[in-house]
Amino acid sequence: MGTVAQNGSPHEFEEQSLFSLELGTQKMQPGHISEYGSAPGGFQPGVSKMWRNVVYKSIKTVIFSNKLNVLIPFGPLAILVHILTGHNGLVFLLSLLGIIPLAERLGYATEQLAVYTGPTIGGLLNATFGNATELIIAIYALRHGMIRVVQLSLLGSILSNMLLVLGCAFFCGGLVFYRKEQVFNKATATVNSGLLLMAVMGLLFPAVLHYTHTEVHYGKSELALSRFSSCIMLGVYAAYLFFQLKTQKDPYIPLSEEGSQNGENDNDDDETPEISKWESVFWLSIMTAWISILSEYLVDAIEGTSHTWNIPISFIGVILLPIVGNAAEHAGAIMFAMKDKLDISLGVAIGSSTQISMFGIPFCVVIGWIMGQPMDLNFKLFETATLFITVIVVAFFLQEGSSNYFKGLMLILCYVIVAASFFVHEDPPPEGKP
Repeated sequence: MGTVAQNGSPHEFEEQSLFSLELGTQKMQPGHISEYGSAPGGFQPGVSKMWRNVVYKSIKTVIFSNKLNVLIPFGPLAILVHILTGHNGLVFLLSLLGIIPLAERLGYATEQLAVYTGPTIGGLLNATFGNATELIIAIYALRHGMIRVVQLSLLGSILSNMLLVLGCAFFCGGLVFYRKEQVFNKATATVNSGLLLMAVMGLLFPAVLHYTHTEVHYGKSELALSRFSSCIMLGVYAAYLFFQLKTQKDPYIPLSEEGSQNGENDNDDDETPEISKWESVFWLSIMTAWISILSEYLVDAIEGTSHTWNIPISFIGVILLPIVGNAAEHAGAIMFAMKDKLDISLGVAIGSSTQISMFGIPFCVVIGWIMGQPMDLNFKLFETATLFITVIVVAFFLQEGSSNYFKGLMLILCYVIVAASFFVHEDPPPEGKP
């Protein structure tokens, strides 16, 4: 990954950043000789040279600084295979591999933008764009009427973040700091655990209503309850954002920003951006658009891949898709845990799960309502029970406000059990409704 040290000081970097060339152009107004030696009326080559240098540095930093980006060509290759052969299994695999580096770079650009916005807004940006991949895939699947794929992929994202991402962060951080227990802010964990339990309640009642056959209007009450609960959950999430941003700002500042958990001040180098604010916005737009294109090919190939590989759709939706979508969170959470910044790791993993459960799922229900798709909160008994048990287990792990590598190992093994369960779980056929 490129560093500012290679490109000059932060001030020099800002002067040369993309979309901020006003300073350079002001130095080259007619009647003024630029540092490039341009005479009046000949300053255009200097500006052009500055643009080329800045664009080159930006591309080098974002594209060529990460080894994972060697997977980017698999995206165009997936489109080519789809056009030439139409082999669903191969298209799905190539699309999956092509999205992995894009999701990671999306997270990188978000982190760079977060440096300019402060810790609280930055945390929300990380959670939002970290979940952009899952939401894009979900909206494409919803548009094609693949409601179960939407439900399973969003459920899998929550399970992946709470068990795999958080578990790997605890495990890797615990190995680096094996002589002590790492600590984090219990206030954040308590609020997020409460929101996750509320999300479970929102998913539980429509499922219970359906399977106990106690609906007032069969097939309609369940959908109406889901839409009503979704609106409530969106309102609660909006209140949570206000609470986090305005009312309780101090308790949500990571411990690492008040001084490291070892009692030492953090290095300023960790907070130095590598690209400018507008470059971050530009790359966010590019990555989001490219992920959107690949997501359409990915969604179209899911059913064919299930038949070709003889793998249940539930395993594809709950395990394979979220692992790709959570690549950015996974890498970021581990990196911060290994730097003894466990509050940030917790915010990425649990904060992302909270956002998917309280915003992503209700949002898809409302979008389905607008599209005329009967997307509801009935995730079936097996899936709802899995989520309920997972939230309870993670809440117990977080209640002490500390972590070690053994807790991380247990969370990872819990995820392995969940993955094995969905590998042998066949989604029941849709029931015919009168």
